[in-house]
Amino acid sequence: MMDVQDYYQILGVPRTASPAEIKKAFRKLAREHHPDKKPGDKTAERRFKDVSEANEVLADPEKRSKYDRFGKDWEAYERAAKAGAGRAGHGAHAGTAGDPFGPGGPFAGYAGYGGAGATGAGAGGNVRYEFRTGGLGGTGAGGFSDFFEMLFGNGAAGATGGRGTGGSGMAGARTASPAVLAPVEATAEISLEESFHGTARLVDVAGKRLEVTIPRGVDTGSRVRISGKGPDGRDLVVVTRLAPHAVFTRRGADLDREVAVTLREALLGGEVPVATLSGRVLLTLPSGTQPGKTFRLTGQGMPRLKGTERGDLYVRVRILLPTKLTDEAREAAAHFLELADQPDPRA
Repeated sequence: MMDVQDYYQILGVPRTASPAEIKKAFRKLAREHHPDKKPGDKTAERRFKDVSEANEVLADPEKRSKYDRFGKDWEAYERAAKAGAGRAGHGAHAGTAGDPFGPGGPFAGYAGYGGAGATGAGAGGNVRYEFRTGGLGGTGAGGFSDFFEMLFGNGAAGATGGRGTGGSGMAGARTASPAVLAPVEATAEISLEESFHGTARLVDVAGKRLEVTIPRGVDTGSRVRISGKGPDGRDLVVVTRLAPHAVFTRRGADLDREVAVTLREALLGGEVPVATLSGRVLLTLPSGTQPGKTFRLTGQGMPRLKGTERGDLYVRVRILLPTKLTDEAREAAAHFLELADQPDPRA
């Protein structure tokens, strides 16, 4: 395991990164620092090793969950949990004077705990250990509370303790309870307008209704995580699903729409009002605009999840021809088309 580096920082991804984002970041960095690409470069070799190690943990949902809870010591926690369960009725928490933090003990390898700071009560008695703050998931009593709950359940019978230097009896220890509970997922369908402006949803989780704030710019598959609001204190993850829209089609942060124009507007040009999600804008059509011509309106698309920028709106022109011409209009159209002298487009 690395000393102090953070796996998310190594891969250059946020802690909320999806599995696909982690995979993409790993592939990019692995190609960049592969030893075959930079033979003899010790820095690149070390970097490649770090990247591979980070990916091995974050790409595995179970390992990632433990890493998110316990940090870089997650493997040590796991080993200690297994050893603690296997040694129930043995050593210090069975009433002997053995040091559980010493060689062969269930907590061997946890630097800064036990050892010289541990005091035994003698054979056949309870054993007290002085715990120094820091490491193992937190400082003071909070980190150790999580640690011993993971190893022995909700605590040990007759345990005494305090913050920092209090004792912790281990008699009557139970087997380990599950260390990490999986988050609870719920789905929320929202409209394009709600995604544009941001909204809130009431989510029913195990018979409990919770109001969840949905940020601007979410798309189908976006995940909104709320810590500790699920059953049993688990995290709640709300997965958003975007409902189809009658006018706009979404492509990431960009939007597509069609606008109908008259023959006059297409032939002679002019300003055409176009509705966007933030209001109406005027689209200037040049004379001779062809059917299917697409115009880009910068910054008129969806908000991006990160930052303040917005995507673009692409407007495709559909020309509507006049119908039910009078004889006079037909004659005038024929005269115009003779003057226009349009070449055969199929030639």
